[in-house]
Formats: sequence, structure tokens, C-alpha cells
Amino acid sequence: MMSTIKSFSVGNGDMFYIYHNSDNFTIIDCCYEDEEQRDELFERIRKLASNKGITRFITTHPDEDHIRGLDVLDDKIGIVNFYVVKNKAIKNDDETDSFKRYCKLRDGEHAFYVYKGCSRKWMNQDSDKNDKDQRESSGINYLWPDTDDKDFKDALDEVKEGSGFNNISPILTYSVKDNVRMMWMGDMETTFLDKIKDKVKWSKVDILFAPHHGRKSGHVSSDVLEKLAPKVIVIGKAPSKDLDYYSGYNTIKQNSAGDITFVAEGSVVRVYVANFKYSYTIDDFYDDGSSNLTDAMYLGSFTPYAAE
Repeated sequence: MMSTIKSFSVGNGDMFYIYHNSDNFTIIDCCYEDEEQRDELFERIRKLASNKGITRFITTHPDEDHIRGLDVLDDKIGIVNFYVVKNKAIKNDDETDSFKRYCKLRDGEHAFYVYKGCSRKWMNQDSDKNDKDQRESSGINYLWPDTDDKDFKDALDEVKEGSGFNNISPILTYSVKDNVRMMWMGDMETTFLDKIKDKVKWSKVDILFAPHHGRKSGHVSSDVLEKLAPKVIVIGKAPSKDLDYYSGYNTIKQNSAGDITFVAEGSVVRVYVANFKYSYTIDDFYDDGSSNLTDAMYLGSFTPYAAE
């Protein structure tokens, strides 16, 4: 059974979903470019979520480019599993409807507070053998935050004053058994990442979604990249002048690629982009003869670390 991971091109913001190879559906962050696109996108997500028994929403941090439209999405699908770093963030000048809904969900009964090494049934635990509902876990794990760490506590203090939202972003991975492993860091900034990098257990990932949309301000240091050894780095949407293009690594640039789709099945990961004119050169991609999306351009396939 295949797993599909989609990275949306939604202006200078982030939004992803994972249609798992188990009875799970996961949304990571929320954003859109315009209301017409929003309604179409959110309806597509609602239909996909209706096929799964468990739907969760993961929020990395409450900047508007990661929560825009959260109120509309919640009204559309009814978020009952809201994964969030426990915080008391406020906004002094710009309390949008999206932020108000973020706070309501963050402080409500449907919140699950995430931290380094946390576990939860169907997030990273399978059903117990006596459970009425039998399903496998989603394969999601958190490497950060360490809630006892001083640097993290300092970041929490900043958001209580209405600033520094980027640095409460968690570090999380999604893995498919014998297939892909990918990592998100939200909008964590280089200066903060350098403070905590020796407190995180890094290991190889196939796909890294570059923090802070691939901006230079979110650059991942060379020593961390050596441990991650990503086969592909996705550089999100941001002004070109602000981007770090990660020379020496295979990259997909969302500014020009549009929506990106990864399909993990068997021992292969297939990669597609929405822009049929996207120009790219990616080492180790090959044509496995199984291209199966008609509304996107097939870039090629690669063998993930777990299948080598």
C-alpha cells in the first residue's frame, strides 16, 4: 500500500499532507494564496481525510504563513487531534481569526502537546491487540523540543511577549517501513538550530524540507547536513534573494516546481511536480517505469536508505 506526501505551493507559506499507508491522514501547517484556491484545496483535503479513521493536524508555530485559514479548515473538517508545542504565544498587533482559532485549539480539549520522544497511539504506536479499532501507527516521531532545555524555555518566554515564534518549531520525522524517511523543522532559525544541534539525535533522512522555506536565515549547518545526508532538499517558496540553495545537494525548488508530490511504495519513492516545464537535474533519480499521476510531471524515482 502506498503513502503519498504532498507539499503545496501556497505563496510564501507552508502546507503539507500525508495520505498514509495506514488508517491515518496528517496535515502539517495551513496556508493558501487566495480564497478561491483555499476553498478548492480545503475541500480536497476534506475528501481525503474522510477516507481515513484518524486525522491529525500538526502545527509548527503560529506565524500567519503557517496558520492562515486555520479557522476555515477547522470549520470544514473539524480538527479533533491538534498537535502543538505547548506554549502561551500572544500577538500584540495582529490577532487574526486564524490566530484566534490556533489559540482555541492549542488550549482546548483536542490539543496533544508534542515534545522530544513523545508517544501516542496511532501517531507512533500500533493498536493494542485488544483494541476494537485495529490500525498501524502513522510513523511520526518528534526529535525536538526538549521541554526542560534552557534554550527552548527562553524561546517560550519570547513568544509570551509576542515575538520569536519561529524558534518554538518542533523537529519531526515521518517514516514508512522499508521506505522513505523525511524531516520537517518548521521555521527554526539558524541561530537557534546551532544552539541545540548537539542536543538532537540526527540520523539519515531521504527528504529534508529546508527550515524557514529554505531561507538563508534557516540554513542547516554543514555538520548537521552530514549526519542527515538528505537525498533531496525541498526549498520552499520565498523571495529568491532570501534563499539558500544548498550547493552540493539535490534540491527541488518550490518557487518554480509548484506543488510537489512524493509517492512511497514498495522500495521506491516517485517524485512529481505540478509545473510541467520545471527544469531540474537530480543525481540518482531514475525512471522505474511506474509513473501514475496524470496531473503532474514525473521527475523520477529513487531508492530510499531503508530499502538499500
